[in-house]
Amino acid sequence: MKKLIFTLLTLTVLAFTVNAQINTPSASPTATLEQTVGLTDVTIVYSRPSMKDRAIFAKDGLVPYGQIWRTGANSATKITFGDDVKLGGKELKKGSYAILTKPSADAWEFMVYTYEKGSWSSYKTKTPTATFTAKTMKSGRAMETFTIDINNARDESADIEFSWENTYVSVPLNVDADSKVMIDIENAMAGTTAGEYYNAGSYYHKAGKDINKAYEWVHKSNEMNAAKPKFWQLRREALILADMNRMGDAIKVATQSKELAMKADNKDYVKMNEASIAEWTEKAKMKGKGSSTGKVKAAKTLEKM
Repeated sequence: MKKLIFTLLTLTVLAFTVNAQINTPSASPTATLEQTVGLTDVTIVYSRPSMKDRAIFAKDGLVPYGQIWRTGANSATKITFGDDVKLGGKELKKGSYAILTKPSADAWEFMVYTYEKGSWSSYKTKTPTATFTAKTMKSGRAMETFTIDINNARDESADIEFSWENTYVSVPLNVDADSKVMIDIENAMAGTTAGEYYNAGSYYHKAGKDINKAYEWVHKSNEMNAAKPKFWQLRREALILADMNRMGDAIKVATQSKELAMKADNKDYVKMNEASIAEWTEKAKMKGKGSSTGKVKAAKTLEKM
């Protein structure tokens, strides 16, 4: 009986020893960056090595000049686009890509491949889907850990930035948001709500499209919301009127927006409207100096304030 118990204890200890795992920090941890640019989803998966007192970009550095680099550690950096894009000025279809680079002192050569599972070195024998170069810049501070980020995002563009040691490289990314928005606007106009009118008109204004159509839609939205007007929507109508050179009307609507913002205790919109009213009042005065009729109109506008 004692022998059986000893055997069972021995087997238990051995099993624990075989299955036990010791977790230690990864030398190059994996990071996932997700960012929407315009209406396009962008995902970057890469490993992040650190300097650890080593020279990085140099002839004899950890990443030697003139040699192909996986742009990180472990596997090649993977980037996925939810729509067709332009990266570094080169067109890429929707999908996933591996990014390899060949750094030099003045620029990096980028090689973009259709993503495939496997060793990153296998891409060396394949033809890239796209290639381009980007100049290097000296960063203001040393970056200990290799970092990829997406910054300067606008409706149809952003910069994908690569930073490590004292080196910084920026690659332009361009997406097509306008065509998708236009399709949505066309579909929405079949049965439009006040919110859809406002979104369509606001987009037209900000994108520099037909300003008359922008005013029509935003004004329509504000008419539909007359019972419960919204100060930010009236603000947009005032901005459109000013761009149409209708300063008197712009001042009137901006005043309404300011009063509603004061009731809502939104100091930002109060301040913006006050600045615009002052600017547009001055422009109305200047415009009125052109003729006696203009002076009368400007005076009437000021009287109504």
